[in-house]
Amino acid sequence: MSSNDNKGTAVITGASSGIGAVYADRLAGQGYDLVLVARRADRLQELADKLAYAYGRKVKVIAADLANDADLRSVEQAIIADESVTLLVNNAGLGGQQVVAKADADAAERMIKVNVLALTRLTRAVLPGLLARDRGAIVNIASVLAYDTSFGGIYSGTKAYVVNFTEALHREVAGTGVNVQVVLPGATRTDFWELAGSDIDSLPKEIIMTADDLVDAALVGLAKGEAVTAPALADAAKVDAFLGARQAFYGSLHADKPAARYAV
Repeated sequence: MSSNDNKGTAVITGASSGIGAVYADRLAGQGYDLVLVARRADRLQELADKLAYAYGRKVKVIAADLANDADLRSVEQAIIADESVTLLVNNAGLGGQQVVAKADADAAERMIKVNVLALTRLTRAVLPGLLARDRGAIVNIASVLAYDTSFGGIYSGTKAYVVNFTEALHREVAGTGVNVQVVLPGATRTDFWELAGSDIDSLPKEIIMTADDLVDAALVGLAKGEAVTAPALADAAKVDAFLGARQAFYGSLHADKPAARYAV
């Protein structure tokens, strides 16, 4: 592949398997060099060797636990210093359906660190460079459970943060050459479920998507400039309807006096 096809470097977290590994394959095929981040160094290196051979791209690996402060800052410094970075895919995430009263506090903290803190810090690390070069994109992987708290408030809460954070960031970079997208996977067949202590096969098979289909759809959404991409959503107008209804609800929350129903 010629250097003219190089689209810069894509940084992908949670890249050793599942959605992250598919993103790595697709982006290498599109002409990106890669920086792959995950905890499992052996699997990262195996994937890196495979992609470098298949696509002739440069592939760097960073073995890091994004719940660990020192590891997170090490990744930050590596990508801040790399002026070739044009794309960040914040895919790393931890799951679980524990109710708050029974959740392990340390496990909940790790989930928040990976799903919220790491995503925020890595976004902040690359954004100034992207804006300065007026080029690139940030993709944040959230979940449809951002809109459903019945599976556990901690996980749902972290993904609701990702949605709101990304929507606000999309407005912040409007008019620049930088694109921002949040992706809303539903049930997707990866090892994420096993690691979270859940059985994906307990769900109806007709709602389970493959990671390949999910990523391919998300990349189409990114190319279209979508701020919110929900690969399973058949009617795109529902996104605008939902966002419009939410904005109307927000507008009704302001007044100089409490509502009459709260009169003493």
